[in-house]
Amino acid sequence: MPSIAPANRPTDLLLGHEKKPEGSFLRRLSAEDWRFLLEGDLRGRSFAQDEHLPLGRDDRNVYMIWDGVVRQDRFPLGDWAGAPTITRFRGGGQLVGEAKLIASDSAVRTRCLTRTVVIPCSARRFNVLLSRRTEVELALLRSLEDRNRSDELVYTLTTRPPLERTSRLLAHLADTAGTRDPRTGSTTITGPGQKDIAAALQLAVSTTENALRTLRYSGVIEARYRQFVVHDVDALRHLDAGN
Repeated sequence: MPSIAPANRPTDLLLGHEKKPEGSFLRRLSAEDWRFLLEGDLRGRSFAQDEHLPLGRDDRNVYMIWDGVVRQDRFPLGDWAGAPTITRFRGGGQLVGEAKLIASDSAVRTRCLTRTVVIPCSARRFNVLLSRRTEVELALLRSLEDRNRSDELVYTLTTRPPLERTSRLLAHLADTAGTRDPRTGSTTITGPGQKDIAAALQLAVSTTENALRTLRYSGVIEARYRQFVVHDVDALRHLDAGN
């Protein structure tokens, strides 16, 4: 069972939201709006690697990701064995479960790819907050629009070569979920593995492995178990641009 993260009491959460990735919901909140959101004594909850966030139909919460990476799988044709999925990665600063703000029975399978700290808030209470605080509502809408545009660039360009698509996704993960080492300049992406990357891009695992092998041989990345070390994010963006 997930446990309360003692380091994520409301007072501990007051600082750091502005350091979340560019365009994310938490990054878009002003300090005043963030304090207003925390007035309800919201607390962080910690989930272990491979645990699922309780975003099923019986759950009534939305979740703000404070730290970690999750994989979300949606089932547009229905949740049955072998059903096609739409896979996305979400990281720090993002709000997940947002569909519950308009449909209480909305569900998506959400698995933590790393130890993940989230801040739960009941969808009902969150809707009240949005109605009282226009600035929070705008921050959410703008973050969702940023996310949609990013998804289009990262996940949907299926006509582009697999190497470019893989590079595009790794550059995106480096920006939104990576940890930069100031001594070496390298960025470490922890959580997604080769099969996760393949699922997100709707590529065969062997095709994804070939693309990653090319990036490894060129020295752009190192690939470890559920971890990628990016030595040159600009090189990934260079491939991303099709050059």
